[in-house]
Amino acid sequence: MLINDHNLHIETHGPVDGLPVVLLHHGLGSVRAWRNQIPVLAAAGYRVVAYDRWGYGQSDARTHLDAPGFKTDLADLQVILSTFNVQPVTLIGHSDGGTIALYYAAQNPESVAALVTMAAHIYLEPKMEPGIQGIRHNFEHDARFRKGMQLVHGDKYETVFWNWFNGWHTPAAADWDMRSQLAAIRCPALIIQGENDEHATPQHARDIASAIPGAQLWLAPRANHMLPQERAVPFNERLLEFLG
Repeated sequence: MLINDHNLHIETHGPVDGLPVVLLHHGLGSVRAWRNQIPVLAAAGYRVVAYDRWGYGQSDARTHLDAPGFKTDLADLQVILSTFNVQPVTLIGHSDGGTIALYYAAQNPESVAALVTMAAHIYLEPKMEPGIQGIRHNFEHDARFRKGMQLVHGDKYETVFWNWFNGWHTPAAADWDMRSQLAAIRCPALIIQGENDEHATPQHARDIASAIPGAQLWLAPRANHMLPQERAVPFNERLLEFLG
């Protein structure tokens, strides 16, 4: 579907009249990252909209990622919500997708019914750089990692990686901190992070939850950054409990 002059791969699942949920994938992900959540949400009666963000998966390639502000991704999300008439909407975002969800909920509080983030970022902390460099090492030296990226993103997989890596190494990212914006969020919110997240300390999630009025916090025991994929059953249970 043509959105803001580029084609995006968009999927819909579940009943047309179900409560709308939009899924926003992580920084190297795609719709495939939600394969353990989409059928569960659809079976529970939700209308699920999931898409490959611009530059990812089956969507058009892009030249750069505008992290940490994600202005282009936010503009795409706005058009998608209008096109599919899914406002107010529940936003569920993982990592970069969680940051996008936080931005949108803060900028459009009347349009978001509920918010769930997993391992979202709101500032840079020292633990993030070793994690990012570790992923770079895997990309450069692990053939299985590269093959997995190619399977998800096709011929543009190298561009996907370097857009993400370079996006978090811009001057704008160095002093970035969006905590002051989070108080504008008015919907129920569930903030999730694995206690053993490789890219952030538990304090990061605590700061997100404390900045959003009435937000719930779940620090998942013994869980890593890829909680929705690696521990889908407890994640899905907690997600449905909150949404219900």
